[in-house]
Amino acid sequence: MKKLVFLIISCFLMFSCVQKAYKQAVIYTIEIPDSEGVTSVGIRGNDKPLNWDQDMELKKINNKGFYQVKVTYLTGYKFTEVKFTRNGEYELQNMPNRRIEFNPSGVTQYKAVFNQPLK
Repeated sequence: MKKLVFLIISCFLMFSCVQKAYKQAVIYTIEIPDSEGVTSVGIRGNDKPLNWDQDMELKKINNKGFYQVKVTYLTGYKFTEVKFTRNGEYELQNMPNRRIEFNPSGVTQYKAVFNQPLK
């Protein structure tokens, strides 16, 4: 009987420690001022579906050098970190990643200029 009670309490404690995950959508828009010669624009990051090994492609949305992608995360965190790429090369080399704080509504708009940190 003691073992059964111990097992039930252990299971309860294990499952109650799991952090609840929420869907967080982020619409990333980046401006590339000198977009001549750009063959690809991507984003990489900490949290799935992004990773640091492979770009998720951003689509060109106008002729002024703006690119955009919508990324949906399933996470318990309140932020994520990313960097953009141009032709496979990282921006902001030797600088911190971009930190994106999720909007509590579940949809975050993030706008940036390539290779220029937010102030």
